[in-house]
Amino acid sequence: MGLTRREFVVLMGGGATALTFAPSRATSGFQGRYCFFSKHLPMLAGAALADAVKRIGFDAIDLTVRPEGHIEPGRAREDLPRAVEAIRGRGIDVPMITTTLLSAADPTARPILEAAAKSGVRFFKPGYYRYALSDVRAEIAATGRALAGLTQLGASLGIELGFHNHEGYIGASLWDVAPEMDKLPPKSAGYYFDVRHAVVEGGSIGWKAAMRLVAPRLKMVAVKDFFWEKTNRGWRIHDCPLGEGMVDWKWYAKALAEARFSGPLSMHLEYEIPGSTVDEQRARTLEAAERDLRLIRQQLNDAYT
Repeated sequence: MGLTRREFVVLMGGGATALTFAPSRATSGFQGRYCFFSKHLPMLAGAALADAVKRIGFDAIDLTVRPEGHIEPGRAREDLPRAVEAIRGRGIDVPMITTTLLSAADPTARPILEAAAKSGVRFFKPGYYRYALSDVRAEIAATGRALAGLTQLGASLGIELGFHNHEGYIGASLWDVAPEMDKLPPKSAGYYFDVRHAVVEGGSIGWKAAMRLVAPRLKMVAVKDFFWEKTNRGWRIHDCPLGEGMVDWKWYAKALAEARFSGPLSMHLEYEIPGSTVDEQRARTLEAAERDLRLIRQQLNDAYT
């Protein structure tokens, strides 16, 4: 089954739907889905996207339903069910979607969540809430009210909210948003834990405490890595492949196993992947994803045994 990079690029360019190999999931105690975050292959959609990620070992897709994503929010009612059907038709699941929803009052909120729920999508990620850095307690309380509205809407339709911690936004450290999340029903709302952002915000021990804090209510997790880099403009975050950065993957995998996490795991490739053509970019992105998937799968295999 091995293909050279050139052969793979040619095959992909000739029609990705030709790729129908079964994913080679290693046997382990981890029963969650390995999702490819669709943001990283904007040139592929539907069956072609499913075939491409299936070929390298993924068994699910984290599908973007947001402006300039795979599904435009205003088209979700029509396009999301078709996309999910096409992806599932190739043997790949869609357990979660990524949105930019901030309020149940958003006119696209109900159509998106309703279409997702009817298509069998179990989880959704909302958007990000900004600090005004004025009255932070009031800002957190307002975020809590917005999350409560989205949670209630999602619950009425049969889809669960996973709050994503992202550096620079409310909830980055998770301790600020946790009191608001505690008010929401655990069945309908929990956390989409992002270890990269947690380490950025939490340093040596804070991110581990944050992981323990959210572990009982984990819905989904995102995996990516980074390191701090000193430049002539000061310190900056440098995103990198898994295992080349500051995330302690062994500790994290063990923590997931101890939490008995079995939800979707979304693979993100935020680091630079060179490519002078669309075909080259696509092939190298898939190579990078396959490499990162191999690392996290091995870590989870070891931790869950």
